[in-house]
Amino acid sequence: MQEELISIGELAARTRLSLKALRLYGDRGLLPPARVDPRTGFRRYGLAQVERARRIALLRAAGMPLARITEVLDSSSSGEESVRLLGAYWREQEFQHAARRDAVGYARAVLTGRTLTMYEIAEREVPEQKVLFTRRHVTAADLPAFLSESSELLFSHLRRTGSCLSGPVFAVFEGVVSEDSDGPVEVCAPTLNAVEPAGRIGVRVEPAHREAYTERTKGQMSYSGATAAHDAVSAWLTEHGYTRSASNREVYYPNWATAAPDDHAADVAIPFRPGCETAMAAEYGGEGPAT
Repeated sequence: MQEELISIGELAARTRLSLKALRLYGDRGLLPPARVDPRTGFRRYGLAQVERARRIALLRAAGMPLARITEVLDSSSSGEESVRLLGAYWREQEFQHAARRDAVGYARAVLTGRTLTMYEIAEREVPEQKVLFTRRHVTAADLPAFLSESSELLFSHLRRTGSCLSGPVFAVFEGVVSEDSDGPVEVCAPTLNAVEPAGRIGVRVEPAHREAYTERTKGQMSYSGATAAHDAVSAWLTEHGYTRSASNREVYYPNWATAAPDDHAADVAIPFRPGCETAMAAEYGGEGPAT
C-alpha cells in the first residue's frame, strides 16, 4: 500500500511550524521531505514525520541547536539514549547559565568599583620540571571539557608508559579564554620518568620560576571566580612592582574531582620576576585568563 503523503502546508498546519522553519529543517537534513516533485519542487511528507516535526519544535523550544536535535532524535529507537543526550545538553545549559550569573555579579562589582572578595596572595619557588602537555585553542564554553579530556589523555599515556605524576596537573593560559577569545590553553602533567611524545602529547621542560598565587576552593573556581582570582594576582604583581615572566596558570590538586565546594582544590598563579619591563606588562597586563 502506498504511503499517504501530505503537503508542506498541511504539515505546517498540523504542527504549527512555519513554512520557513520546515524548509530549513529539510535543507539541514533534519526533516527531509518524503518526496519532492522534480518539476514543481513541491515537498510532500509522510504522516510519521508529523510527530518528528513536533519533537523538533519541542527541542528547539528548549534552545537546542539543530545539530544536537539531529543527534538526539536519531540516537536510538528506544528513547533512552535520546533522554540521556537531552539531559547532557540541559546540564551544559545550566552550567553556562550559572557561569553567566556569576560573571554578571563580578562585572557589577567591577563597574561599581567594589571588591567582593579579599585575596590572600603568597609567593613560592617552583623548581624546573619535565611535563607532558597537550595544547588547544578553546573558548570558555569548551574549556571544562578540554581540561577533563586532556587530563585523562595525559594520565592514560603515563599509565601506558609505566610512569607517574610528580606534581599537580596545571593549565597554562597563553591568552584570555572567554566566549570570544580562544586562548590557547596548555594542560600539563609533571613527571620524573623518561616519557616520549605521542600524538597530541608533547614533552617539554617547564623552567624554574618564582610565582605569586592564591589558594582557591572548588566552589571558587567558577568562571567569574577564577577570573576574579586572576585579576587579583595580577593586581598584586603591579602593586609590588613585579613583572610577569610567563603566562597565567591554574594548578589543580589531586582532590579536584572529589572535592567539596569548600575544599581547597586549586591555585591561581602567575610566574614573575622583580622589576618592571614594559614589553611584558603591555602584553599581559590586567588580562586574567578566566576559566
